[in-house]
Amino acid sequence: MTHNEIDALVKSFIVDTASGEVNSRIQQIVVRLTSDLFKAIEDLDLSPTEVWKGLEYFAEAGATHELGLLAAGLGLERFVDIRMDEAEAKAGITGGTPRTIEGPLYVAGAPKSEGFARMDDGTEADQGEVLFMQGTVYDADGKPLPGAQVEAWHANLMGNYSFFDKSQSHFNLRRTIITDANGRYQFRSIMPMGYGCPPQGTTQRLLNLLGRHGRRPAHIHFFVTAPGHRKLTTQINIDGDEYLWDDFAFASREGLVPTVNRISDAAEIDQKGLQKPFASIDFDFSLNAETDAAPTTIVERKRASA
Repeated sequence: MTHNEIDALVKSFIVDTASGEVNSRIQQIVVRLTSDLFKAIEDLDLSPTEVWKGLEYFAEAGATHELGLLAAGLGLERFVDIRMDEAEAKAGITGGTPRTIEGPLYVAGAPKSEGFARMDDGTEADQGEVLFMQGTVYDADGKPLPGAQVEAWHANLMGNYSFFDKSQSHFNLRRTIITDANGRYQFRSIMPMGYGCPPQGTTQRLLNLLGRHGRRPAHIHFFVTAPGHRKLTTQINIDGDEYLWDDFAFASREGLVPTVNRISDAAEIDQKGLQKPFASIDFDFSLNAETDAAPTTIVERKRASA
């Protein structure tokens, strides 16, 4: 079939059969995606077995909650960010901390504190490297933003996230910090480890067929919000990780790899109440003012809540 014939066929299937109230936006999307799928089947000469194996694959990926991981691994989530960057540039929005992907492992409702939080529950403090991270949240004019909300979450030493990893305590390595009167935030945690897709999972099985690994560098996720400002979804990567610029999720970006300072001075160690050296990261966030000239940065999607 020609592409024009396929377009006519899809119209007869989806548009011409409508007898009830139509959501025009949904109809537009379904027609386009169905047409593109049919054209791919025709152009690539997919067999019935290949079509059904594809459907089975997506059914399994949905049942095992890996579609969010697949979206990252195929670059879909990064592509959505690229489009948002372009929309903001077109609207004249420049500067600000770079955005990058949210990923599938956020959990709403993490405990709140003002100025400072300890994120880890202490169970891995002896094995891991203690990390202090601190900085200021600024507006687009470089003024500190008191009362801004910094939500942070990251993996443990096994590369696992609390809530999804039931062996961890509730909200381990997850906190919400409200900036102090000077717009400052700080937290104590442990240096996170990178992780890989489940080896036998649907995402890694596809990546294997594509000749790709499924590894992510060590990183820390953030949502940063303040009234009147555009929500920032971002993450920082840990400098020195072997996958720093080879992230299967394409989330590494210039400007999101801060220096990791290793502190071994006895006085500074004592000041932190520690008995061993620790790592320190300074990182400031810069938010842009909200505007109707660019699409909203609030993404509505199902997220875990504990």
